[in-house]
Amino acid sequence: MATTVPLFLRVMCAAAGLTFEPDGTIARQGRALARVPLLPDGRIAGPDYFKAIETVRAAAGDDAALVAGYAARLNLDDIGVLGLAFKTAPTLRGSLTRIERYYALVTDSVVYRLDETTDPARFVIEARTPPGPAHGFRNACALAAFAANMRAFVGEGLRFDHVSFRHDAPDPGPYAGTFGCEVRFGAATDALHLAPAMLDLPNRLGDPGVFAFLTDQLEAASAGGAPDLATEITRHLGPALPGGVPSASDTARALGLSERTLFRRLAEAGLTYQGVVQAAQEARARDLLARETCAIAEVAFLTGFAEQSTFSRAFKRWTGVPPAAYRKGLSPA
Repeated sequence: MATTVPLFLRVMCAAAGLTFEPDGTIARQGRALARVPLLPDGRIAGPDYFKAIETVRAAAGDDAALVAGYAARLNLDDIGVLGLAFKTAPTLRGSLTRIERYYALVTDSVVYRLDETTDPARFVIEARTPPGPAHGFRNACALAAFAANMRAFVGEGLRFDHVSFRHDAPDPGPYAGTFGCEVRFGAATDALHLAPAMLDLPNRLGDPGVFAFLTDQLEAASAGGAPDLATEITRHLGPALPGGVPSASDTARALGLSERTLFRRLAEAGLTYQGVVQAAQEARARDLLARETCAIAEVAFLTGFAEQSTFSRAFKRWTGVPPAAYRKGLSPA
């Protein structure tokens, strides 16, 4: 079950002129609007989090203004060691790779991916929960907050090429002021797009020694070590699959391992390289098929298949149904 720390909802409530009380109550001037169940560890379960977002949006009444207010209020210092590592990284690239690697410490409802295989490069947010009406809005808030913090840490030299969102907006105009660049709705990805040279810009508070110390703290907080090998392989596969499934030797090299070590560590975890690849392909295919913007032929290409027919056979083998039937089953009756 995906969970999220309460910080993000608290900031969103503040941007809407609401309060988020310690017991999970969302209130306006002392009048309760909703009660959000909190888990024993204080986090919020995914379905409850997105339901709460809809409550806040309805109370605010202006999505664009709420996105701007959220971005202005969310300070990455508030997410602890991860936020400090972000701003003390020597370069913006170092900041974004730490978010990519350790963001699960604050929520596992999304992952971030720095994709440098495209020009401009892109910092992508991808949901790890079933699609819902609040997802596009949540992604807009998240990327707006990252854009604001990146500008604060890097300085005026940072420029975004554009921002893209998969959902549509009734009036896209107000969003351009928030992001300071062109904003494209109805696109293929939710992402900040920036020239590759921007990733080499230094952070104003960059400190290699402090950054290394904080990275060690993040490693320790991640259950005593780095993300598991299957997760690392899956992250590597994401941007690589459109060019075909990488060989085990290429993947090992990208992860800084020998091929022999890769196979040994997978075997110790009871896994195979082929099995991890198939799981990554299936998860990516399911996600892409949930998007009406992706034709099945495009889904095949993005999951590493040269032919749509080959992909369709594989997908039916994985799920028991062809891709078209799977997509139809996701559509509202």
